[in-house]
Order: sequence, then structure tokens, then C-alpha cells
Amino acid sequence: MNLRQLIPIFDSSVATWAIEARLLRWLTMIWLFCGLIVLFSASYPVADERHGDGMYYFKRQIIWVLVSLIIFNIIVNLPLRKVLGVSHWFLLLFLGLIFVTLIPGLGKKAFDAARWIAVGPIPIQPSELIKPFLVLQSARLFGQWERLSWGVRLSWLGVFCLVLLGILAQPNLSTTALCGMTIWLIALAAGIPSKYLGGTALGGVVLALLSISIKEYQRRRVMSFLNPWADATGDGYQLVQSLLAVGSGKTWGVGFGLSQQKLFYLPIQDTDFIFAIFAEEFGFIGSMLLLLLLAVFATLGLIVAFKAKNTIHRLVAIGITVVLIGQSLLHIGVATGALPTTGLPLPMFSYGGNSMIASLVAAALLIRVARESSEAEVVPLRTTQPDNGRKRRIF
Repeated sequence: MNLRQLIPIFDSSVATWAIEARLLRWLTMIWLFCGLIVLFSASYPVADERHGDGMYYFKRQIIWVLVSLIIFNIIVNLPLRKVLGVSHWFLLLFLGLIFVTLIPGLGKKAFDAARWIAVGPIPIQPSELIKPFLVLQSARLFGQWERLSWGVRLSWLGVFCLVLLGILAQPNLSTTALCGMTIWLIALAAGIPSKYLGGTALGGVVLALLSISIKEYQRRRVMSFLNPWADATGDGYQLVQSLLAVGSGKTWGVGFGLSQQKLFYLPIQDTDFIFAIFAEEFGFIGSMLLLLLLAVFATLGLIVAFKAKNTIHRLVAIGITVVLIGQSLLHIGVATGALPTTGLPLPMFSYGGNSMIASLVAAALLIRVARESSEAEVVPLRTTQPDNGRKRRIF
């Protein structure tokens, strides 16, 4: 792989890809480009105030984008079976790092949640990086469910539970909910019996209610979500400011770079509430165009899933679509007051290297499934029954 192939826009071999893969690639690049434009505007005032350089966050994001694009292009050109073959190691690595964040003195806190660890100058957020590998391992498990023993099934279900409990303990209820929903939907798509699905869904709801009842700040968020104007200068302040930003955009927006709410009225406007700044500057029309992009991306993701002849590939496509589009809709729902305030970034928009890497890795996996599912590019798959008749190890 030469240097020109490391950056997707220079890869001339793309012309041979399946149409779905090419469209998904272009949509990803458009999504990324729009995100960088919005981040530049949303982060400029706060970067200038904190670091004396309005470009500080934007320049750091560009570095993360370049690193992420290299990983992106490696994955889209790597047989999916090879990525699946190492997914469990990455899952276990990030699971271990999630529990490291819970160790006092090692985990770095943000808004009373220990979600980070520092590796030198590089911040690592394992709950973000684990998402694509959680999809891959869930697809492997549920795609081969009938061929696995109960020992293997329960072992990996136990690992998934540890992932969810570890993220919840940080605490990070929104990411826990997204990961749990993704695993559950992959299991549903795989045809897992409804008695198991119903029980896990009920358990998830009970766990969420228990977390809200224990964590006082989560209860305050729910109450402020129900009526943010009742405490517009307290618990409801962030949502009120976000709604003011969205409403100020009206039809066409106030114009690029002209947001008033980003001038220290709306907190964390470059991460968890970046959509509010986007809606203020680009208005209802811009917001609808973004939703249209997400809808087209989701449609292509489902088309790829339906065309996939391999069950595991189909589940990977469904899981990746759920993660990227589901997280985007949850972020938008929070910014518009449709959902309680949470800490989910908007993929490829919000500032943060971990989110950028996870988002582009996820997009690359979906594009890889699209490539391998087409008749134009046939990639040999390993069968579960070698010629000698013995069943190979699945995990």
C-alpha cells in the first residue's frame, strides 16, 4: 500500500468498487468535511479564550482526521475476515482500559465521569473506541449462535455485560444505552429467540432506572429535560441555551460563523451540543439536509446488509448503521430537547480524536462489507467446515 492509497480521496482503485461502497465513501467524506467546517466555527471562541489560538482545536482535529483516514483506508482494503479475526482482542483490550478509568488516580474526569486515561499527551477514551469492535464481536457471536456451545455463548454474553457495566460505572449512561441497544438489535437481526430478547430488554430498562435512581445528577437531568424553563439558570440552563440556538437559526440560519450562542452562552458547544451551533448557523434547511444525509447513509447501510450473503457480514452492516446513525439521532434529540441531556458526540462533527477514529473505523467497516457483498468484488470467505470435515474454531 503506497502513500497515495493511505488517503481515500487519492485512491484510484475506488472506481472498481461496488456502487454502494462508492456512495458510502463519498457520503462519509461529505459528512466529515461538513463536520470540520462546523467544528471550526463552533470551537473558535472557546479555543481563543482558553489557548489564545482560535484554531487550536481545529488544528488538533485535523491531525486526528489524518490519522483516522489512514486507518480508514487500511480497513476498506483489508479482508473483513482478518478484521473479525482480531476483533475479540481489541474488545478485551478496551474492556480492560474501561476498568482502568475507574481506578482513582488513573482515570481522568470530565463532568464528574471518569471516562479518560492519558497515554503520555494522548487522551484515550476506551468507551468510544470499543464501539466498532463491540459490533464486530456481537456479529460473530449472534451470527454463529446455533453452532456455538452454551459455554461459549455465556462467556461472550458475560463479556458484553462487563462492557456495559464498566461504562455505566464511569458513569456514562448514554453510551451504555447506545452500546446495549446496538447489541440487542444485532441479536434481533440474527433471529435470537424472543424469550431471550425480551428478558434482556427488561433487564436493560431496570438497569437504566436503577442508575437514574442512584445517580442524583442523572435524576436532575431527567427533571430538567421535562421542564427546562423551570430552572433556566440551573439544571435546565444547558438545554435552554441549546433550544435558543436551534430556534435562532429559523429557516436559513444566521450564517456561517455568526452564532451568538457559541460566545460562551452554550456550554460544550464544540462537542456534546455542536448540533445546536450547526442549527443556529444553517437553520432549518441546513438541519434537514443533514438529516437527509443521515437518511441516505442509513438506507445504503441497510441495502448493504440485505445484499450481504454472509450472515456475519449482514449483522456487521446492521450494527455499524445503528451505531453511526443511532448516535447521531440521539445527539440531535438531546440538542433539540427531544431527549434528556446526555454526553454523546455527533460523529465526525464533535471535537475529539477518539470519536473521530471510532466513527471512521465504523464507516470503513460498512464500506468493506459493501465491497465484499458485491458481485464485482468477490472475496473468498473461510468456511466453518474445512475439507477434512473437522469444524474449525470460531472463537
